[in-house]
Amino acid sequence: MKILIVSPSWIGDAVMAQCLFKIIKQEQPDCRLEVLAPRWPLPLFSRMKEINSSILSPFEHGELNIKGRYNLGIAIRKKEFDRAIVMTNSYKSALVPFFARIPERSGWIGESRYGLINDVRKDNSKYTQLMIERFSALFLDPRDISVGNIPLPSLTADEKNTDRILSAYNINRANKTIVFCPGAEFGMVKRWPTYRFSVVVQHYLNLGWNAILLGSKKDSDIAVEIMEPLAKNHSGLFDLTGKTSIQDALDILSVSDLALTNDSGLMHVAAAVGTPLVALYGPTSPEYTPPLGPLCKVIKKNSGFSKTRVGDRHDGYHSSLFKISPEEVIETLNGSI
Repeated sequence: MKILIVSPSWIGDAVMAQCLFKIIKQEQPDCRLEVLAPRWPLPLFSRMKEINSSILSPFEHGELNIKGRYNLGIAIRKKEFDRAIVMTNSYKSALVPFFARIPERSGWIGESRYGLINDVRKDNSKYTQLMIERFSALFLDPRDISVGNIPLPSLTADEKNTDRILSAYNINRANKTIVFCPGAEFGMVKRWPTYRFSVVVQHYLNLGWNAILLGSKKDSDIAVEIMEPLAKNHSGLFDLTGKTSIQDALDILSVSDLALTNDSGLMHVAAAVGTPLVALYGPTSPEYTPPLGPLCKVIKKNSGFSKTRVGDRHDGYHSSLFKISPEEVIETLNGSI
């Protein structure tokens, strides 16, 4: 059995998708799994033991490009997949498996994908509240899914790459290390204020820890704001935002003692390598996409879930995140050591 997985586009969703991959391998251990994914989450799949190989989806976020998808489908047709599982709802994400003439194409109807999807999965919130339950239901009967039986993500670290990165930035492994992931998609609405991050960073620097700031290039300005009020020329402070690949970030997290994150993709990566972490939630909900692992703690001050992408304060932040104090965060982090 050869199965093509059409991956989610977001880093966090791609990490959670490993739950589905593990279920498939449990049920069909001899099957071959290949993933079709955009460039940003693609490197993660090389760190998942269940995945045999990955295929680049060259399209940008939101790009339809039917001709390009048709040509990609023609190329994939030669691989003779038996089944495709489309993990997203969009119309365009179902085109390549259809053009590839994969006989069984599983997924939700989503954006009226009648015909493109011929193994329609019911999106029943009675059985699938968590994202990993929804993903699991793409292969299993939702009634047979129990959260306690869903295998959690477990990304594989590369020790040689870890040593290379730490040596390149002169990070002393003899010191304890805390990683800060202050970014989040959709701007400030999901981000804890930078000056509160600064308080926590300074606390651990004072204890002699390494403090590493991780994130994409988009998070570099956030890192600058965090570092601005800190004691200057501190040998234990490392700003690596925009300087690492997602694989590098994974490897750094795998050898770190603690992590503090917003609700973000790196939160899910940290959880999947077993890093003790504290995740700060604002309008989004850990009842839907929590960090997955026994060493994960969540701080959230409001109830429910909001799809808002705009903060409700004049400065752009969400008020619920202002209810989380640095003192509470430090206490929770210390309880994770």
